[in-house]
Amino acid sequence: MRLSESFSRALRTFAYFMASGTHYQLEGIDYLKLYGEEPSAIEQVFAIFANVIELDENGNVLNAKYAEKRAVDYLRSYCDPEFEVTPPYEGWEIELH
Repeated sequence: MRLSESFSRALRTFAYFMASGTHYQLEGIDYLKLYGEEPSAIEQVFAIFANVIELDENGNVLNAKYAEKRAVDYLRSYCDPEFEVTPPYEGWEIELH
């Protein structure tokens, strides 16, 4: 089974904004340096995105923006200890598979 075009688009878009340093939810956060210095933080961001995203029976993404928000909230909290993720993560959201 191949991933759907809908999922591929959602992942590609998320990856572009994460790699370009232009994700609108991370404005003012200097997170690009983490790619070379702390790659495990970036790994966790993508794990959260992949764990939270939902697809329907046809492979269409149902919650791309929510998955992005949960993922970038982790990165914001990683870079800014005063930022509080709400609601707190559940174990399944942050699992590394």
